Amino acid sequence: MKKYFLASVFALVGLGLVATPIMLAQDTSGQITIKDPAEYNSYQNAVSQTNPQAKASASEAFLTSYPNSVVKLAVINGLVDAYMQFDAGKAVDAANRLLQLDPNNLKALYLIAFVKKQQATQLAASNPTQQAQLLDDAAAAAQKGLVAAKPAGVADDAFKKQKATTDPFFHSVIAYDDIYSKKDLKAAITEFRTELEMISAANPDATKVAPALNDTLVLGQTYTQLQPADMINGVWFMSRAENFAPASFKPVIDKQAKYWYKRFHGKEDGYDAVLAASATSVFPPPDFKIDPAPTPKDIADKFVTDNPDFSTYAMGDSEYVLSNASTANADKLWATLKDKVTIIPGTVIAATASQIQLAVTDDAKADKKADFTINMKVPLADKDIPAVGSDVKNLVGTYDSYTQSPAQIIMREGELQVEKKPVPHHKPAAGHHSSN
Repeated sequence: MKKYFLASVFALVGLGLVATPIMLAQDTSGQITIKDPAEYNSYQNAVSQTNPQAKASASEAFLTSYPNSVVKLAVINGLVDAYMQFDAGKAVDAANRLLQLDPNNLKALYLIAFVKKQQATQLAASNPTQQAQLLDDAAAAAQKGLVAAKPAGVADDAFKKQKATTDPFFHSVIAYDDIYSKKDLKAAITEFRTELEMISAANPDATKVAPALNDTLVLGQTYTQLQPADMINGVWFMSRAENFAPASFKPVIDKQAKYWYKRFHGKEDGYDAVLAASATSVFPPPDFKIDPAPTPKDIADKFVTDNPDFSTYAMGDSEYVLSNASTANADKLWATLKDKVTIIPGTVIAATASQIQLAVTDDAKADKKADFTINMKVPLADKDIPAVGSDVKNLVGTYDSYTQSPAQIIMREGELQVEKKPVPHHKPAAGHHSSN
């Protein structure tokens, strides 16, 4: 799978991701009821720090001294925020501790999935085993986040907003795990489409920027990696990404999208219409299509229709029709060739005393594969067997049979014609006269 072309920019800041409300022990006046003055002072010291490193240090000290405190959840929640400012690894560790107390905490699940995915992306292909494990870990957190139940004390609307923020990202994480770890491209496509459907339903403009735009591009790439490739959907989502990509990325995406478009359609004409259409919709409309390029069979049958006089065909034309046309058209041509004698010029691919295999057409010569087999009428003497790689122009044979797959024309009664040397003409010697 190709690397991502757009940077995935998905910062925690500004997401509107609200942590699950913390239910602290309170008295009737709403004050925290920590009876031990030392514990209370330690707690106040931890939560009042503004420097992330100082807050993390004070929070860890509090948790060590008071592991069963009634405000443990609040302190760990603050610890996660502090570590995210300077140490992602410790932030993940703190998030796991938060999940031990609050298994449905979306903030913790999101953070773990986010950090693990970013770490996997940075590894790229340098360590595929570690990359796969990181993506598996990220996807595990994402799966839990998708099915997390609403914690007690959280309003329905608040939880719904949290899920609207986290669920699209969770589907994205699972998609990358499907591609790079599970190697399940169809599952990845389902996850990416679900992600984009959710984002589009909430805010269509959000699909025009990262991370949704990045995933749109990767979705298009994934379609082209299917076996067989789905180049129509692949081109659509790549062109969609091209429309809204930063200017510096547009040429790269354009080249890739046009490659797949031309591979399917045969030429680049019409791509601009696809580009314009994909700018108006995240997903292709039901009637969207790209006309496929004509197949070799289409080309061969059209050639027969346009050129009904088989006697005008060059040898290469005849071979192309025999190899690619419909059975009916190939048989019609063969009926005019069968048992006819012809010269077969070509490059020797293999040769024995009784058989010579030639590459006759340009494609066969380029591939170094025989497309004509000539069975000799009389075995050749060792000195007359042509060398592999040599070109012969004096080989004659009779059309005997053919196969379409693999493309092969069989000749019988092959002979190497002996080139006749011109008889030298001797001029009379000067001054010599014949007698009368």
